[in-house]
Amino acid sequence: MKIPTEWTFKNKEVAENFDKHVNEQLPWYSLATQAVAHVCRHYLPKGGKVYDIGASTGNIGRALAPVLEERNAWLIAIEESEEMATQYDGPGELKNCKAENYPFEEFDVAVCFLVLMFLQPGTRVKLINLLRKKLRPGGAIIIFDKVEAPEGYFGTILRRLTMSWKLQNGATAEDIVRKELSLSGIQRPIHDRILGPTAKRFFTFGEFAGWVIEAEECQN
Repeated sequence: MKIPTEWTFKNKEVAENFDKHVNEQLPWYSLATQAVAHVCRHYLPKGGKVYDIGASTGNIGRALAPVLEERNAWLIAIEESEEMATQYDGPGELKNCKAENYPFEEFDVAVCFLVLMFLQPGTRVKLINLLRKKLRPGGAIIIFDKVEAPEGYFGTILRRLTMSWKLQNGATAEDIVRKELSLSGIQRPIHDRILGPTAKRFFTFGEFAGWVIEAEECQN
């Protein structure tokens, strides 16, 4: 796949090659998907509702398909890019729109998988606050995203770890550099503080992490 000069999901070639690309660039992608699905099933009741925000080709929905069927639960996938939406291959109902403009109803689980880093800082906060207001008692918001790397030598180690894994998984050095440069001003890592003090980490690999934000009634 040719890496665009400025990274965008509104690109037919990017959309058509998305699954191959992310598994090459992010060797833990499948593991993280399964981890998110595992956490999700602990908060999803019978007849519950799940929002998959930034659904891409439907990896989260596919991983959740068995539990959705078993519990007669419903999934709504939200994907802004029309090009990506045409590649969606998951369960539930697909909505092709911006998440921050979507009229969310009350829900049990919302998943933001590698989404917030592509939103402007103010939009991230707006979306998280909106989701908190619609979250049902006992439910959770599950976030998986790129984080701001720590300073100093340890931060250097983590960046090298990510690059090393990409090379071992078949990505070329040229594509790694091109992808990083294409993300300039497009992808901005998030910081834990925007998630609030109650967010709990359940996954960390290099510069990426996963958190759970529980409904207040579910917190200890």
